[in-house]
Amino acid sequence: MQVDHVAPGDPAEIAAGLASRLTEPVGVFAAPGRVNLIGEHTDYNRGLCLPIALPHATYAAVARRDDDRLTVASVQRDDRFESRLDDIAPGAVTGWAAYVAGVARALREAGHDLPGMDLVVDGRVPLGAGLSSSAALVCSAALAMTAAAGADVAADDLVAPTMRAESEVAGAPTGGMDQTVSLLGTADHALLIDFSDHTTSQVRWALEAAGLTLLVVDTRAEHALVDGGYAARRADCEAAAAQLGLDSLREATQDGVERLDDDRLRRRARHIVTEIDRVVQVIDALAAGDWEEVGAAFIASHASMRDDFEISCDELDLAVETAVVEGALGARMTGGGFGGSAIALVRSDDADRVARSIGAAFAGRDWPAPGVLPAPASAGARQIR
Repeated sequence: MQVDHVAPGDPAEIAAGLASRLTEPVGVFAAPGRVNLIGEHTDYNRGLCLPIALPHATYAAVARRDDDRLTVASVQRDDRFESRLDDIAPGAVTGWAAYVAGVARALREAGHDLPGMDLVVDGRVPLGAGLSSSAALVCSAALAMTAAAGADVAADDLVAPTMRAESEVAGAPTGGMDQTVSLLGTADHALLIDFSDHTTSQVRWALEAAGLTLLVVDTRAEHALVDGGYAARRADCEAAAAQLGLDSLREATQDGVERLDDDRLRRRARHIVTEIDRVVQVIDALAAGDWEEVGAAFIASHASMRDDFEISCDELDLAVETAVVEGALGARMTGGGFGGSAIALVRSDDADRVARSIGAAFAGRDWPAPGVLPAPASAGARQIR
């Protein structure tokens, strides 16, 4: 086998299995990973992005306790986290449990009176694939915790605390796109997010009617947002905006960017300005049903991330190049970069062939077989049972 097909699992079966691990569970909640169609690293620059929610999700079951303790366990791991709620603080929790513990801290600081809780999670979003497994974890935990507290909280109101959970306790920088689409995604739609004012709108993503499929290719080149590359790019963008006398690169023009003296900052800013323009290009193309134009924007986006923003890698480049050579309308790396996943917009009849060709290309480099995920635009965070 040259590719590994990664199924999302059956939500009802996963939820039933999790519920059986707790006595008197309050419920089981799911929050999806995401794949960004276009608009990379634009969120923290107050720009536009266009992600979809994946069918692959993290599930969280919760039961109340009679004390003030939080316990967290995972189907995928042997270790178990336990702490008094009052003891959760930045630096006090490490590893994957910091994301869940961070949610409890952020919700309490937002005014929610949380009880002691037992949480068990089951993560079905591939780790290190750039598909926001961390956002799926914090968002599913947030739904579970607020339900345990008996609070009826709108999904919009959970974006800020889930962002804080990742950035302040887990130490993973985030611009907010991942949590927003995990909470607000809708089946058959992409979510246009404008980070100048944090407004969102649903955009029809009607692939099947056009005879098209979106392939998500997990290159198995693992990425991590805490390794410094993300923070460095963010710092470059902030420095470029400062040199231009702007609050953010959302206000920049391409002519203005080209006048920056520093070559690195000029290229970083050029990517942001042109990438925001490409989001608008894709929105207009979708309204016109012009899928060739969507594909062309994908290809241009990848070139910009590879050359100007320098966040691609050999595995991502090979996946994208192979997909395009094999007839994809367009392909690009997606997510924070430095590894992770690529997407390819292909005709449905060609999907298996394109996936096999990417697998063969990887085998020719003696690289691990890539994972291929089904990627219909799916529902956001919700209660399963």
